[in-house]
Amino acid sequence: MAAIRESFGDGVLNGDGALNRPAMRALAFESPEARKRLEGILHPMIRQESERQCLAASAPYVILAVPLLIESGAYRERVHRLCVVDCPEAVQVARVMQRSGLDELQVRAIMAAQASRAERLAAADDVVDNAGSLEALRTQVARLHSGYLALAAPPGGL
Repeated sequence: MAAIRESFGDGVLNGDGALNRPAMRALAFESPEARKRLEGILHPMIRQESERQCLAASAPYVILAVPLLIESGAYRERVHRLCVVDCPEAVQVARVMQRSGLDELQVRAIMAAQASRAERLAAADDVVDNAGSLEALRTQVARLHSGYLALAAPPGGL
C-alpha cells in the first residue's frame, strides 16, 4: 500500500488506509500510464509470492490462477500448460456486472484493456467452457485433473 500511495496519492485510499478499489480501477482503466505504474508495483510482488507458493507446494501439480497472465508477456516462461476458462463475452459482461456492481460500459472498458477472447483462446493448451451448467464445468475440470495428474507422473510410473 505504501508504494501505491506514493505513486498515486491518497485519492486511491479509503479513510482506513485500505485501497479504494473503485477509485483505483477508474484511474487504471482511464489512463494506460497509470495502469502500467500500478502493474509495475503489483506484478513483481505477485510473481515473487506465486513463486514462493509454487516452491512450497507438495501436490503433483500447481495451478496459477492469473487473470492477466497473457498480458504479462512472459507467461510461457512460468507455466508448462495454459488453461483458459472461457465463456461468451456477453456472459462474461453479465457476470462481472453482477459480481462487481459495474455498468456495462465500465466492464467493456476493462475488457478492452485486456487480451481479447481470441488471443486467450489462441494461447491456450486447454480450454474449460464455463458457459454451461455447474455439472458440465465439474466434468471438464475432473477430466483436466486426470490429464494433469498423468502429465505430472514420473516417467515409468511410481
